[in-house]
Amino acid sequence: MTDYFAAVARFDAEIAETKGAEQAFKALQTLTQEIVGAKLFTYMTVDMTNELSRRVYTSDAANYPTSGTKPLHYDHWFDTVHKARQYFIANSIEAIAEVFPDYPLIQSLGCESVVNMPVILGGELVGTLNMLDVAGYYTAERVELIRRYVAVPAKLAAMVAAKG
Repeated sequence: MTDYFAAVARFDAEIAETKGAEQAFKALQTLTQEIVGAKLFTYMTVDMTNELSRRVYTSDAANYPTSGTKPLHYDHWFDTVHKARQYFIANSIEAIAEVFPDYPLIQSLGCESVVNMPVILGGELVGTLNMLDVAGYYTAERVELIRRYVAVPAKLAAMVAAKG
């Protein structure tokens, strides 16, 4: 059984010494792995002025590099994450395919479920934490663990990353 408090304490000690986005999100990835797990872990920033998102951290640089930007798409996912500021949860590749055109790559990596968590600071959505794993993985219980033990550390990692 995972000792959630110990995992958060390790994150706290690590983030206290962290400088820059790479280290901050690596610490968050480690915490997330301990709390809930994720085969693929990424963090995207959002620029609403220019309607662009940018992947600034990835656990799989070969398939999901951190270079470049992509335009925002105004769809069900956008409405859920950006407008309603709710978690987007899909537990099948079919549900993922409805909003992510790269679903064949996602599936090829053994991922068929996703949680996209909005990260909000100062009333503004600054990014999304994205966790992917096998089909059916993100149960209500696992999503609750994310809410309890990952959401606040994600905000802290985003702040550390923005500080540079």
